[in-house]
Amino acid sequence: MASARSSEIANASELLLDDHRFRALLSDDDWGRLPLAVWRRFSKRLAGGRTIVYLGEVEESFHSAIGWWLAQLARLMGGPLPTGTETAVPMIVTVTEDAASGGQVWTRIYARSNGFPQVIHSAKRFGGPTGLEEYIGFGISMALRLSVEHESLFFRSAGYFLSLGRLRLLLPERFAPGALTVSHADLGGGKFRFTLEVAHPRFGLLVRQSAVFSEAGSCRRCFGL
Repeated sequence: MASARSSEIANASELLLDDHRFRALLSDDDWGRLPLAVWRRFSKRLAGGRTIVYLGEVEESFHSAIGWWLAQLARLMGGPLPTGTETAVPMIVTVTEDAASGGQVWTRIYARSNGFPQVIHSAKRFGGPTGLEEYIGFGISMALRLSVEHESLFFRSAGYFLSLGRLRLLLPERFAPGALTVSHADLGGGKFRFTLEVAHPRFGLLVRQSAVFSEAGSCRRCFGL
């Protein structure tokens, strides 16, 4: 199936840059089950400093009581989790190539009906025990494991780490906020659904948010980012 898709790509009008960083983390069979549109989104290496912009709208947002407190406490570490529960509000995601680290900087902007938007920054780095990790700042990162389920791409946490200088410590599971799962599901017509969940083995589902996006394009400098 993967070879058949390769022929489709060769004839596609949109040029795919030769970026195998995500592809290398999956088997040929798993990669071959993904829709062509997902191949496009995760096979384009941007020039250093260039940004892809995705425009969307939040369709679902949930916090349990414990999840709400977790999101508020996480603001002390840069606020990596959405703190609001509004739906039908705009959301913007930008992906910027970081030539210095060989990774990508992801910025998520959540609009609010009142007040300033919440802005979340993180960096995807191609390294660590699983080949991919997400750095949220303050020395904290989590390993991510990729998988394909029902033609959707899943990112699942596989351990949280604290870096102190050259020292890198694996956080004990009892101190971890729970298992994080992010999925990317293609909807056709240039749209996709992004879903984030945090679930705790004892307290159950803490946070869930989903939004539907379309690609706005790429630019060298967007929104001053």
